[in-house]
Amino acid sequence: MTERRAGAFVSLHKDGDLRGCIGTFLPTTNSIAEEIVQNAISACSRDPRFSPVTESELDDIVYNVDILSEPERIFDTKQLDVKRYGVIVEKDGRRGLLLPDLEGVDTIEQQIAIAKQKGNIAPNEQVNLWRFEVVRHR
Repeated sequence: MTERRAGAFVSLHKDGDLRGCIGTFLPTTNSIAEEIVQNAISACSRDPRFSPVTESELDDIVYNVDILSEPERIFDTKQLDVKRYGVIVEKDGRRGLLLPDLEGVDTIEQQIAIAKQKGNIAPNEQVNLWRFEVVRHR
């Protein structure tokens, strides 16, 4: 964790519901350990969808960490598998990312649609695609 670099996502859950999630698909720090720390701080304090986590909530939070492989450019959706690969969609500098093996995401079409929405990309826009795998720590 201190000698390798990789992107990482930190997800916070409280009572089974998402409470925060921030990550990087490429490394921005000197090590995976630093990447996790930075993204954990951001997930609890800078996720715009949620108010910051309070000290009184800390004992009730479940922390998940996904370490990402380097994204691989793909040219066909047949190269995706929602259980194995996460997806990155890109159009004109706008990007959206969705992690693999998420509850309620059962098809490649759903995975791409959600990633497009996260990247502020219209459903009918053609996008460049990347896939990646994760090592998930729960």
